[in-house]
This record gives sequence, C-alpha cells and structure tokens, in this order.
Amino acid sequence: MTTFHIHFGTEVADALRAGRPIVALESTIVSHGLPRPDNLLVARQIEQAVRDAGAVPATIGMVAGELIVGLDDAQLTRLATVDGVSKLSVRDLAVAAATGADGATTVAATSAVAAAAGIGVFATGGLGGVHREAAQTFDESADLVTLARTPIAVVCAGVKSILDVGATLERLETLGVSVVGYRTRRFPGFYLTDAGFDLDWSVESPEQVADVLVAREQQGVHQGGLIVANPLPVDQQLDPALHDRTLAEGLAMLAREGVTGKAVTPFLLAHFHSATEGASLAVNVRIILRNAELAARIAVAAAARRTDSPA
Repeated sequence: MTTFHIHFGTEVADALRAGRPIVALESTIVSHGLPRPDNLLVARQIEQAVRDAGAVPATIGMVAGELIVGLDDAQLTRLATVDGVSKLSVRDLAVAAATGADGATTVAATSAVAAAAGIGVFATGGLGGVHREAAQTFDESADLVTLARTPIAVVCAGVKSILDVGATLERLETLGVSVVGYRTRRFPGFYLTDAGFDLDWSVESPEQVADVLVAREQQGVHQGGLIVANPLPVDQQLDPALHDRTLAEGLAMLAREGVTGKAVTPFLLAHFHSATEGASLAVNVRIILRNAELAARIAVAAAARRTDSPA
C-alpha cells in the first residue's frame, strides 16, 4: 500500500533527534517567487545564512508526491528548474501527494508541515494577507487562518505592500495571531521599512523571542502563531516613490488583464522586478537573507532554553 507520510532529509532527521536548532524554509520563493536562474542561487544562499547562524535549514517541498522536510540539493534544483511545479497551500497537500505532483509550499503549508514535524521557527520574506478590494472578492490568503491554529514563530518583513496591510493586521488580531516587531513598534511592508501601522509589542533580541515561545508553551493557552516582523533598515528599503508608482501601475494592469486569486502575488512581484529594473529583486533577497539569519538565531536561543529547562 502507498504511504504518504512526511519524509525527512538526513540532516534534518538527525537534528530533530538531537534537539539541534532548525529553521523551516518555504519553497515557493524558489519555484514562483524569484526568476530563474537567481532562484536556485538565492535558495542556496538562504540555507547557508541559516547554517552560518548556527541552525539547520529545512526547506520544505514536494517531489513526485513525496512531502519532504529538508530538501537535498538535487530536489531543490528540481523545484527551481522544472516547469509545472504546483503552488501548494495546506488544502492542496494530500491531493498533490496522491497525484504524484511536484509542488512548492506556501507560507501556510510550510508553517503547517513544520509544526507537524516538530520545527518551531520558520523564515520567509513576507506573509500573505487580505487583498485589496477583499470586501468584494473575499480574497484573503490562507496564511492568516493557518497561523491562527499553528504554533510556530514566523520571521518575516511584515506583509507584502501589494496587499491591504491595515485589513491584514485587523484579521490577525481577530484570529488571535501574536505580532511583535523586532526592535520596532511599526509594522513593516516588505519592500518598505514602515507600512504605516503601529504595533502593540516589540522584542529586542532572539533570546526574548525564545522566551515568548517558552511562555506560550508553558501557559498552554495560546495555540496560534507568533509573527516576528523584522523590517529592513531604511537605507536598504526600496525607494518609496518608486514603490508607490510601481504598485499603482501593477494594480492597474491586474484590473485590465483580469488576474485574480493566487495568481495576483506572483504577477505583481514579476511586475515589480521588471518595472524597477531588478531593484525590487535585490530588496527581496536582502529581506529573506536577513530573516533567515534572525530565525536561525531565534532557533538557537530556543534550543538553549530547552536544554536549560528542568526535566
């Protein structure tokens, strides 16, 4: 009989057994978020950033129907280079496995799989959220609902500025997802350091984030996610005037071409890359590398807390 259990890469399996720090990484950035051939190069750089900060990278994806936590380089290369890789949210995982698909996991799917595998920290670029005009379309990323029921820390640069940032923060509050700024009380907007919204809480160190995770576990009350919003320094963000102009052009193109649903984000990201002549891609790479490094430091601190805690 065919089995569809989660498969683990050798390094990740060893790290889980030994209680070493691990950082989950998504694979949609490899297959859908970055252009070829940059996507594979950046995917390797992300994993290296995690290693350099003392943790084990666990890139999650599906290869020929096998859901894998800790893709090896050949598997990573396959998802980065072949055509027809499906974009998998949580609801798609079982269907994709049963049909033998190649698939890249979204923030929602990566969070859910990582938590099921016993991995508590995840690094990504930016979250999905409430889309503009959602009052008419009801278009909202599954990331939000998934994080409401998944006990994982997600290090990100806020939500993508192509979304309705204010509505997304309102939904996160309603869903009970904790949001803290990393050394800031302002919520970042992915390409932009400041999306224009205040945060109730901030943390100052990876160790403080680890303490939040320990408190959540020991209290046993809150089962949702923790968003650690890690903004780019002001001098590393995309030029705000260029950002606003490019976004307005992209939204007009969406309306003209009738792009909807999960095609919206890759369409707009591709437009940003083209219209900014690669400047947005450079910012995107800076974001994910910084988040990977911080997530690894949090995972190291969290592992130390587990080691220090009484049996």
